[in-house]
Amino acid sequence: MAMTSGVAVGATAPERTGPDRLTVGVEEEFLLVDPHTGAAVPAIDLVMAQVPAELRGQVEREFQTSQIEIGSPPGLELSSIRHSLGVLRGALADAAERAGVRVLAIGTGPVAGPVPPVVDKPRFDRMIARFRLLVPGPGNNGMHVHVGVPDPDTGVRVLNHIRPWLPVLHAMTTNSPYSEGVDTGYASWRSVEWERWPSVAPTPYLESYAHYERLIRQLIASGVMLDEGMLYWYARLSAKYPTVEVRIGDVCPSVDDAVLVAGLVRALVATAMADVAAGRPPVNTDHHLLVAAHWRAAHDGLEGDGVDLATGELRPAWELVDQLVERVRPALEAHDDLAEVTDLLAGLRRHGTGAARQRAVFARSGRLEDVVAEVARQTRG
Repeated sequence: MAMTSGVAVGATAPERTGPDRLTVGVEEEFLLVDPHTGAAVPAIDLVMAQVPAELRGQVEREFQTSQIEIGSPPGLELSSIRHSLGVLRGALADAAERAGVRVLAIGTGPVAGPVPPVVDKPRFDRMIARFRLLVPGPGNNGMHVHVGVPDPDTGVRVLNHIRPWLPVLHAMTTNSPYSEGVDTGYASWRSVEWERWPSVAPTPYLESYAHYERLIRQLIASGVMLDEGMLYWYARLSAKYPTVEVRIGDVCPSVDDAVLVAGLVRALVATAMADVAAGRPPVNTDHHLLVAAHWRAAHDGLEGDGVDLATGELRPAWELVDQLVERVRPALEAHDDLAEVTDLLAGLRRHGTGAARQRAVFARSGRLEDVVAEVARQTRG
């Protein structure tokens, strides 16, 4: 559950080096748990004290005291994202162990336990005062990908073009099937809990940047948001940096998964920018069908069906992934990402989503403790 709005904690604003080369940055949120029971623990202060001084600018507290966030500096190469996330995850896992806890790249807590308190911060206090019991479970942990765009007007047009593809990315990142000790029946229970907040929704079709700004003002005036930082659309413009921020996914279990999603999101934004430049109009997908597609993605992940938004019919989710990759292939090639994304997709097809991997572990042992241990292993890498 991200309450920050920048590209990456401690990072400078992303630079762009031309219309065909876009910067990308990644934010990831993690859960802190008891190493024996797997239950979420309010250990943020203990872990932050153990983070190496040179990395503290890229590690931050999150909404609840059982959460912690990292941010990669923006870069042009997926290899730099891989390196940054690998270093940060490893350092965070070490810091957690020194503090006597574990860090998990997981959408929400799988094991029953007390709900840790919210971080003591005036803005969070105001959120609790207004929204009260909307805070769900031990913490919702997402992944947010930022891609550089030249200006807000282009950014709004990009949002219109990418919105029909976000359910596919949603399905790819499902990583929270368990909650309170039981299988929820969903691949992403985080998504279901997250939608309690009134400003969580698919990005609407936007007429212009002025329309975008007007909606923000109206939503704040309505009371469903305290400020622009609570604009929890599945994709939005950053409030601080010249980026489009895609924020639909659960945090990915491994660095490989995160790099794959970052590569696809950048290619999707680049493809949208090419469409904007060529004057090709976006598809104005019906809002309710888009809601249905996201619900299906959260329910099935990649192990079932997805909604084909061109026809409104169900198709195997992997067919929609293949369709997305084909759509963004020129942009993947332009960024020299095609080979790596193809290889990472093959790995995802072999191993399944994070949700599928968790269920496979539980099917073998019948123990959520083993699920927690495996997620911790994948988190560290």
